[in-house]
Amino acid sequence: MELRDIEIFLVLAEELHFGRTAERLLVSQARVSQAIKKQERRIGAALFERTSRTVRLTPVGRQLREDLQPVYAGLHESLERARMAARGVTGRLRVGMMPFNVVDMHAYWRTFRSRYPQWELQIRQLAYADPFGRLRDGDMDVLVAWLPVEEPDLTVGPTLFTDPRVLAVAADHELAGRESVRLETFADFEHAVAPAMPRYWEDSYLPFHTQRGRLIERRAVTNAEDLINQVGMGEIIHSFPSHVTRHWGMPNVRWIPVTDQTPLSYALVWRTETENELIGALADTVRELGTLRF
Repeated sequence: MELRDIEIFLVLAEELHFGRTAERLLVSQARVSQAIKKQERRIGAALFERTSRTVRLTPVGRQLREDLQPVYAGLHESLERARMAARGVTGRLRVGMMPFNVVDMHAYWRTFRSRYPQWELQIRQLAYADPFGRLRDGDMDVLVAWLPVEEPDLTVGPTLFTDPRVLAVAADHELAGRESVRLETFADFEHAVAPAMPRYWEDSYLPFHTQRGRLIERRAVTNAEDLINQVGMGEIIHSFPSHVTRHWGMPNVRWIPVTDQTPLSYALVWRTETENELIGALADTVRELGTLRF
């Protein structure tokens, strides 16, 4: 099995969506389908169950994923270390972003890179489903996440910025003409939630109840594109930190200030047991430059 075909299989096993797999790997959906069919012919069994609406791993596919993941990860890391050594790079720091405003934090990234040219800094946008899992699995070294983070195995570092809240609604939504809204209004409409969030952490972003005790209904949405598209279609409304209004402008979405929802602060977070010189250097850079003001 070719290395690229292994990568296609593993990404599809994670995404369970041919379109997102193709987009993530920068290939066509036809290339993804071709690679999976070739693997299934070689193995002699289906790896995925496909319908018009869902993609699921078969038992054979799950076994293959479990067998291939550690092998692929080890090979990939070996190749990357060789490439880094050839460029004179001695270390890599991978930062996963929960907020969308990577560009606002370029001062941190530029300063770190200028001070430590021997280390490679990678900034990657993360899906908001199970972000702590990505950190614990070793896919990321540091996470930029909203507070509070109350996980016993994670360290919370310096704060990068704090944002007030805005409510996103469709341009033709009944709330679209308002100058501001209060949290109590949220209970009249459905919102979104990502799976695999700690309950306290989800509640800090979007409370389960209003101050009067009314339930805020929500539906599961697994990625940001689906979320904002559902908002734009008027299916849901959703609260965001205000930086999205600068970095996610859409003509069919209106942003309304929320007057009584607590602002969100975002900080560096990392696994305590993996703290090293690179993580410490990034944390020191953020502390020295201070919290951003927009």
